[in-house]
Amino acid sequence: MPGKQRVLFLCTGNSARSQMAEATLRQIAGDEYIAYSAGTQPRGVHPRTIEVMDEIDVDIRQQKSKNIDLFVDQQFDFVITLCDRAKERCPAFPGAALIHCGFDDPTETRGDRDIELRQFLKCETRLRGGFVCGHSL
Repeated sequence: MPGKQRVLFLCTGNSARSQMAEATLRQIAGDEYIAYSAGTQPRGVHPRTIEVMDEIDVDIRQQKSKNIDLFVDQQFDFVITLCDRAKERCPAFPGAALIHCGFDDPTETRGDRDIELRQFLKCETRLRGGFVCGHSL
């Protein structure tokens, strides 16, 4: 049996979308894939990301925001960009299938806690429901 396939999720801040995608893939297919995430301009895991993942019993408190530079010399089977800015800045990963799926950035939502949580949950639900963008990994 071949080893687990390596997947890198990339967005701008590595604070919400890619963090959720990394955790979701680990949860639903951790026996088949090794998931990583990074950002082109990492800015820390957003508190609402942690809250939303807690609501679905996925603890991401140990996940950290990472810069894409940490991964440029590594091999991946799939590199999945989750926003247009990340797609534009994504370095080449020879041999990796590049998949792009644009997701709105929930960290840009302004409002009270409930409004923000709804946007984060909407993003997580979309990630989980169409994992990932209807592409079969």
